[in-house]
Amino acid sequence: MDVVILIKDKKYFFFALILFFASMALNFPFPDGTSNGDTVVSVFNIPVQYVNGLNYVGITSFILLIVSLYILWKSLGKYHKRLVVIAIIIAIFTPPFLARSFQKTFASGIYAVTYDREKSNCSFEMVNKTTLKGVCELPFENYSRNEIQFTIGFYDQNQDNLQMVSLMNNNAPYKVKLRGKESKNVKIEANIDVSKMESHIENGEATGVDITIKSGRSSRKF
Repeated sequence: MDVVILIKDKKYFFFALILFFASMALNFPFPDGTSNGDTVVSVFNIPVQYVNGLNYVGITSFILLIVSLYILWKSLGKYHKRLVVIAIIIAIFTPPFLARSFQKTFASGIYAVTYDREKSNCSFEMVNKTTLKGVCELPFENYSRNEIQFTIGFYDQNQDNLQMVSLMNNNAPYKVKLRGKESKNVKIEANIDVSKMESHIENGEATGVDITIKSGRSSRKF
């Protein structure tokens, strides 16, 4: 395949590449995971709307991707459809693949830790008039060969509603230790004193639990 014949306009082609890689950089899921709640709308694996509102970074990433694909189309002399489809596939799968590859090969400390937010859950139940018991199960994996220690904190996405998972912070911080290459389902239990709270949940369950992990000055939000 003759590259000169394939590329009709080099300036357009390189401009398309710049916008394309900028779009992927904005959609790169590292060092934090999805920290804006459950995804409602996702296009080309780019989250553009969450439960609690629009994701403006995701929208910007999507716009840059569409513009880059259009300019790429205009810059090519042959195989427009084929190369645009390949570019879309790269945009969908490359950011998460690169994030995982980086964690498995170069990352250290808490940056080598993954948290499977979709498989996490918390349940709450009143055990007496003043005590709410919370139980959370949080799956982690340490990609590095070294032992990692960190603390866990909880937060609620929607501050307009009653506190739920953030109630677990009453007994925080929770210390976690992961051996090298260890996968672990961390179970956290807490008896929460709600006697001085004007209003609180009496029971309930939450999935996709929002957490932060910290070690020294480093922190990550999921």
